Formats: sequence, structure tokens, C-alpha cells
Amino acid sequence: MTAMQATAVLKYIGVSPQKGRLLADQIRGLPVERALEILQFSARKAALPVKKALESAIANAEHNEGADVDELRVESVEIGDGPTMKRFHARAKGRGARILKRTSHITITVSDAVRAKGARKAKKGGN
Repeated sequence: MTAMQATAVLKYIGVSPQKGRLLADQIRGLPVERALEILQFSARKAALPVKKALESAIANAEHNEGADVDELRVESVEIGDGPTMKRFHARAKGRGARILKRTSHITITVSDAVRAKGARKAKKGGN
């Protein structure tokens, strides 16, 4: 039996991808309950949009796929580059310094990984 997957995408989030990826690395592969707990108490700016995307993916799994929320795991978290806004900051002697305001696209996939993980272990054991 194949594993169920559900995805959520948030686009044009005002957080740099580098800062978002630091948080994504912390929750990848965890059960969704533990991942939500980490995001809830994280002091990082990226925690709020990542948490929102994770909650959306959980809701998609529950509503569209009929998944049991207690069995879901964070299968993948991808923080991609969005468009960069270029701004200038006034400097001395009439000069300007470029400021890059980066944005991100967040894609989170949750999976019913109990079955998927068991299938991977059975395959490794057979070799």
C-alpha cells in the first residue's frame, strides 16, 4: 500500500531563504505534533510562516486524504528563493547602498510515514 502525502505551499513570504532553511532543518522528518511544538516556541521570524504552512498541509491531509493526524510526519520542507526586492539606503556624500529584501516560497509535504518508513526498512533488510 502506498503512503499518503499532502502538500501546502506559501509563496512570497518576507523571510530570507537562508534563515528559513535553518528552521526547516530542525523539523524535517519529525512527527507533525513535535514539529508544531518546535515552531510554536521558536524565536525565529521564519517560525510563524513555516508553522502556518505545516498546519495547512496537515489540514489538507486530514480533509482531502482522510489521514489520521497522529500518524503524520513532516516528509519534506523546501524553502526556495522568491523574488528579491532591491532597495537603496542613503549613505554619505550622496551615495547609495543597495539593500536586498529577499522573499521565500515554502513547500511542506506531510506523509503517513509509518507505512512508508516500514516499506523502506523491509527493502533494506532484504538486500
